[in-house]
Amino acid sequence: MHNLLLLFSHKLTQDQVKDAKDNLKVEEIIHLPEDLQKKLSNIEPCGELDILPITEITSWIRQNGKEGDFVLIQGEFGATVYIVNYCFKNGFIPIYATTMRIYEEKVNSDGTVERKHIFKHVNFRRYVKP
Repeated sequence: MHNLLLLFSHKLTQDQVKDAKDNLKVEEIIHLPEDLQKKLSNIEPCGELDILPITEITSWIRQNGKEGDFVLIQGEFGATVYIVNYCFKNGFIPIYATTMRIYEEKVNSDGTVERKHIFKHVNFRRYVKP
């Protein structure tokens, strides 16, 4: 069985945990330590991409995962591309979560408009190696 390493800005839903265990046959879900989670969630948007915090995260993947483990990667685009490529080169399986988005809009009697966005987990999808 494989593990699932999370490089993800929020907690998995119950549906996502069930999907990982049932369909990916994940044995253990491993979270980034808090210091690395902060770095991943706060990639500087100005200037060139700073690779240093990202290489700390890829080192964590190497130390905490094994070949064939899934790595759920979502976040800042440049960091995501870097980490996905790292996973391809080192025998990990990079994945992301897909969702169904449901949008509801209601016009109230006073003319105000309420908007509601509902996100429902659909499945995990492998990144495709070009």
